[in-house]
Amino acid sequence: MSNPIGFEGMDMQNGGEKPVGFEGVQPDNAAVANPQEIEMAESHMGAPTDKEDQPLHEGSPAKKDDNKVNDLFFKDGKRRIDFVLAYRKQESEEREEKRVKKRQNFEANLIDEGLQLEYENSEGPEPKEDDPESHDGRTFFVKVHAPWDLMTRYAEELKIKMPIEENNMEEPVNVFNCIDKLWTPFELSEEYVKPEPDVFTAPFIRDRASEFIMESQDTFFPNNIRNRVVYEILERMRYDANDPAKFGIDHLIANGSYFAAYPLHEGDYKSKHSLLTHGPQNDRHLLYEEWARPGRWYKKQPLDLIRRYFGEKIGIYFCWLGFYTEMLTWAGFVGLIVFLYGCISLPSSVVVQEICAGTDIIMCPLCDKRCPYWTLSDSCFYSKLTYLFDNEATVFFACFMSLWATMFCEFWKRRQNTIDYDWDLFGFEEQEENIRPEFEAKAPDRRVSPITNLTEPYMKFSRKFPRFSASIASIFFMILLVMAAVMTVIVYRIVVKTAIFAIDQEFISSYASIITSVTASMISLILIMILQILYERIAVRLTNLELHRTETEYEDSFTFKMYLFAFVNYYSTSFYIAFFKGRLPGTPADYGRVFGIWRQEECDPAGCMQELFINIAITMCGKQFFNNFMELAMPVLMNFWRSRTGRKEEKSGKGRYEQWEQDADLADLGPRGLFKEYLEMVVQFGFSTIFVAAFPLAPLFALLNNLVEVRLDAYKFISQLRRPVAKRAQDIGAWYAILVTVGNLSVLTNALVIAFTSEFIPRQVFKYYYGGPEATLNGYTNWSLSYFNTVDMQNDSKPTDPSYPRVGDEDTTDPNYGLNVSVCRYRGNYDEHYNVTLDYWLVIAIKLAFILLYEHFVLFTKFFVAYIIPDMPEFVKNQIKRETYLGQQALRTALTEQRGKSKKLVPPGGPEVEQAGAAGP
Repeated sequence: MSNPIGFEGMDMQNGGEKPVGFEGVQPDNAAVANPQEIEMAESHMGAPTDKEDQPLHEGSPAKKDDNKVNDLFFKDGKRRIDFVLAYRKQESEEREEKRVKKRQNFEANLIDEGLQLEYENSEGPEPKEDDPESHDGRTFFVKVHAPWDLMTRYAEELKIKMPIEENNMEEPVNVFNCIDKLWTPFELSEEYVKPEPDVFTAPFIRDRASEFIMESQDTFFPNNIRNRVVYEILERMRYDANDPAKFGIDHLIANGSYFAAYPLHEGDYKSKHSLLTHGPQNDRHLLYEEWARPGRWYKKQPLDLIRRYFGEKIGIYFCWLGFYTEMLTWAGFVGLIVFLYGCISLPSSVVVQEICAGTDIIMCPLCDKRCPYWTLSDSCFYSKLTYLFDNEATVFFACFMSLWATMFCEFWKRRQNTIDYDWDLFGFEEQEENIRPEFEAKAPDRRVSPITNLTEPYMKFSRKFPRFSASIASIFFMILLVMAAVMTVIVYRIVVKTAIFAIDQEFISSYASIITSVTASMISLILIMILQILYERIAVRLTNLELHRTETEYEDSFTFKMYLFAFVNYYSTSFYIAFFKGRLPGTPADYGRVFGIWRQEECDPAGCMQELFINIAITMCGKQFFNNFMELAMPVLMNFWRSRTGRKEEKSGKGRYEQWEQDADLADLGPRGLFKEYLEMVVQFGFSTIFVAAFPLAPLFALLNNLVEVRLDAYKFISQLRRPVAKRAQDIGAWYAILVTVGNLSVLTNALVIAFTSEFIPRQVFKYYYGGPEATLNGYTNWSLSYFNTVDMQNDSKPTDPSYPRVGDEDTTDPNYGLNVSVCRYRGNYDEHYNVTLDYWLVIAIKLAFILLYEHFVLFTKFFVAYIIPDMPEFVKNQIKRETYLGQQALRTALTEQRGKSKKLVPPGGPEVEQAGAAGP
């Protein structure tokens, strides 16, 4: 574990200034392109040769395979490859000539900045077409190394925190610590996954390098910091001196000058030898064996090792995903109990028994003309299915999940603060995060920073307003497009249900609602996926247009856009079924219609809960299956196809398939790779909380999916993706605010689902008002259905076959048409004149009272729970106080040393001479 020590007044101020090299500033030392000249020049760069000439491979156990070790270093076997730039020669000579010039300018600026480059050929930056190092004759690589002098300069500028003192504070002894120390089968083996050293850290300062814990310069900066520093330079370096907007490796990849830029994986992730007998080859191999392998699905994640290999941003994602999955264990267990209660109590349900026994109760047609009369017993299957998800336990579980969502957010905040402390992330966004290079290049204004008093890029509000207005208008248009898609699905449901009822096969027509719900939900899922892909491209353009100052602001804006759209996209159909379907169907004397054309859908006599459950189950599970396939299956297939040539040549003995070639054939995570992972989980969180009253098994399905998701993501990052840049992040960003908002929204939605979608309130009203002394539900079904005289039915709604049972088409000119069935029943509390009764208003009043009581009780409990759970463990608070104390001590020591040096420089002659000496050169 580690914590920052605030060297107040000593660390260099970034203040929004451009890092050295962005404006083409030349350092005092420079490397040359040829590897031999690089090696000679390195001795003049201030890096000690006895240190720099040693391999920089951190904790190098990979000596077991010398070839694989050499893949990670320059040809001299001493300088580590910190980054690789890959490009392909194009067939068009004119286009290739432009790209060659861009690459040459870019690489020359990298060399001027102090980076050292090595090419696969020995005759300069542009390799020959017959270069034997290129297995396809078109793909070439530029290997990048950051020497010690450059690393220390950027480590100071980026305020990278390095270990300065061992942490000698002891954790307090309490119940939770004792529980954590108990052995469980979920613990990782410390024989292989070594615990991280517990140290205090401070921002690195070159002049005080001797005060940091440093065994050697080779291992002082770990690999994740090395590739982060190199990427910082690559991201800001220009390739056209005449155009300030042409800079950075991302732009060069976009215009085809390079096709990839990546740090190397640390060798193979698999070994011919057993981990038990030979130990791990490298960190990648160790992560696969102890984390990504499917057999480790029940083990805890090696978070410190993940952070060391992939960086803090990816480490926090997996920490959050693991914590979310752990919390789902409790929710899934309680949801399973609620479902089992429904299964066990189903045979004793009075309402289900009455519906299944209603063979003599004739119901009014469910659609115009084509739908016949039917009996209440036809709804027996639907009533049983509904009861499984609509019983007394549903209310308890909805309450439980609302509190669970609060506890999840509060305990995650507590866990996140601990992780921030351990990983030196406190204050990252305020103190360390740099201005985005795109903002530096394109910001139209300049101002003096109120913090640093230095000139920095700036954009006035008058310039921001049109950009944000265009962004909001585009989002609103896309939401309207989703609404149009939902209306299309609604019309589909109405038309298809009518068509299925017209089929003269009782087996098919009796399952019309199930068939319609399943097919409509599948169509809705397809539309959701298509619209999501379309909107993501639009959201990227809109966020680029807004021109945000920092990467955190950019990601937060993009996140809010995408989630707002995803919320409407994924949940709109469920909101329709839960709160709009069957709410205003009218009566057979005057049916409600969509656009005055299509008759509105009605709920089954048992309610609409079974349709809501089906829609949520298909959308939630179908989305997760599709995403898992796209995330893993597609990269595996594409990587297999791209690597076929290299594997074939190595197998035939024509050449080696080096590490940089293997990594080039892997898939790229992309600039927003983690966004899709977070979005998938947060949408799942919404399904598990917003509509949990209709689908108590949602948390259990989410748990089962996430147990697989953690290992699939781990396997993907270890084996199928290029090693991403080790970026830093202080937290999960805007996702936390979204989770809190969804948790609060779930209180209202579940209250509305219980009150208006479920039959819970009407049953309780009947039970205690009309259920007699014993308060039973006997007679509830008859009470919930009204009578209708078929003579009063609208002509457009009269069934083609007015008899029951059906006897075939009748003559519609017969004056007795429609009188074969004289009375039918329909849902609702209506009198003989088809006006609502007092029972209707009584039920409405109690529903509104229930919503107010439920919402206030749950929200009060949520806020109380949030209040009593501290945001930060007491031990972490003490560590921060210790850190502040050490920072003050370090500052006093530094000031004392400075005063001592200044006194030694004062010549004899008194204060006047001292003052003159201090003012001299």
